[in-house]
Amino acid sequence: MSPLTDRHALVTGASGAIGGAIAEALADRGARLLAVGRDAARLAALALRVRGRAPLRALVADLMDDAAVDRIASSALGEFGGVDILVHAAGAYASGPLETSPVEAFDRQLRVNARAPYLLTQRLLPSLLARQGEIVFVNSTAVIAPRAGVAAYAASKAALRALADSLRAEVNARGVRVLSVFPGRTASSMQEEVHRAEGAAYRAEKLVQPADVAAAIVNALALPRTAEMTDLYLRPMQAP
Repeated sequence: MSPLTDRHALVTGASGAIGGAIAEALADRGARLLAVGRDAARLAALALRVRGRAPLRALVADLMDDAAVDRIASSALGEFGGVDILVHAAGAYASGPLETSPVEAFDRQLRVNARAPYLLTQRLLPSLLARQGEIVFVNSTAVIAPRAGVAAYAASKAALRALADSLRAEVNARGVRVLSVFPGRTASSMQEEVHRAEGAAYRAEKLVQPADVAAAIVNALALPRTAEMTDLYLRPMQAP
């Protein structure tokens, strides 16, 4: 039996490539899922894919809305009585030079990439502490080496990294593990957008696969409680 069997997991961004793959990988390990995303059709398809493997409840919500974040937390607390695993996989991305990019695009990325995880974690932290649970923040290697045109995105992800590091220092002693994941270029609709902005050909087979990210995360979550993975970096395998 997997150490994740029957644990209650909430995954945001589950209608996206990485979030959906994480939800499926958790289902394969026997977790009970609350999958949150903006795309109802993709969430329905996810529910069909995991049918028979694990219970999954889909919840359509936009993390730009504080009331939606509150509804997500209330659903998790009401249906599960709390959560054992909280995965923040939702993300917003926009590119453009700082000189001309609208501040509204910066605000959206900060709100989805940092503020929403802050609020949702805050709401669910009492149950995570009571259950000595796990929190996963899906970040980006854009934090490590920001390039031109992604100032707002990289800044929002830097805020997310700081949130995770500070939270870990607060809750580790009470048995909660906190993992930051930094995927390199991963096959997804967001990465297609990045390639278009760069004028580069998009070749999904050359990139990290969403299932690769998911496998790394569930393996980290399944570690014995004598160890903790704090930062996980993935990048595309370089061709010889």
